[in-house]
Amino acid sequence: MAWMTCTGSCCNCKRIFSFNPDLVPSAVVNGHKEPICRACVEWANPLREAKGLPKIPVMPGAYEPQEVV
Repeated sequence: MAWMTCTGSCCNCKRIFSFNPDLVPSAVVNGHKEPICRACVEWANPLREAKGLPKIPVMPGAYEPQEVV
């Protein structure tokens, strides 16, 4: 049994965090998908909702390690 996780910096706040690369929310920055941390998603979603924009969806397990076989 093995586990997969990725560590990188949030495209918004630049904090380092761990995430599942297959499930983490992301934004396109300079033509590349960059991860968004949970704190920034929680900060952005009420602002997006107030502007009538859809919330950034967070898939279950987006910030957890994933078991790989």
